Amino acid sequence: MAISLVITPEISQQRGFEIAQRTGATLMHSAPVNGQYLQLSPTGLALCDSEQPKQRLRVDFTAGKQGFRLRQHGQAREAIVRACGIGKAPKLHIVDATAGLGHDAFVLASHGAIVTMLERSVVVAALLRDGLQRAEQEGAHHITSRLTLIQTEAVDWLNQSDWPAADAVYLDPMYRPARRKAAAAKPLAMLEKLLEQQQQNNENLLTAALKAASKRVVVKRQRLAPTLGQAPPNFSITGRSTRFDVYIPG
Repeated sequence: MAISLVITPEISQQRGFEIAQRTGATLMHSAPVNGQYLQLSPTGLALCDSEQPKQRLRVDFTAGKQGFRLRQHGQAREAIVRACGIGKAPKLHIVDATAGLGHDAFVLASHGAIVTMLERSVVVAALLRDGLQRAEQEGAHHITSRLTLIQTEAVDWLNQSDWPAADAVYLDPMYRPARRKAAAAKPLAMLEKLLEQQQQNNENLLTAALKAASKRVVVKRQRLAPTLGQAPPNFSITGRSTRFDVYIPG
């Protein structure tokens, strides 16, 4: 899907050209009349929608809800941390094969894991890269240094025989929760609209993950959702709205 990139006057043309080249976007100086577009301003790169001019989707790792998760780091181990087995082995290597906005990968890295983030969408990868750069500038180098972002098809990457197996592979296939808080619904709806033409075969993804992981595969699901594949998980960790299904390869 072609997308436009609007740069504000404070941004250099060179920086705009670099992002446009990476994403295949058309560089513009004013917002298009219809559809979604990217906007690059001093506050970062954001996904915007002409039909919802007040909405912005920007990756922020140190502010808002994500910043709160980061500040709570020492108070309780999140379910995702326990599900991925962090603490059982030093410097666990985890492949987040559905990186999305990177929030879960950032939490895993904040607990000491080395995380490789795979994202198939060039637009989402650009938002992620911008968020990581700003997090680094805001003093989170101790976390961002443990994160590597690769824009690629996850199934292809996982199936490459020349890659060493990861300790764990984490999957968070996009799903539509039955109920959302209003504040969370709008940015997620923008992301769904962006990716609606990029459907992924989740069972193929799970199969590839089970071949690549040496210790476990963790699948994030809505609490009452069916399992991702036909085989049941070895065990699950369930919260109020989310469930982590854990599969042990072999």
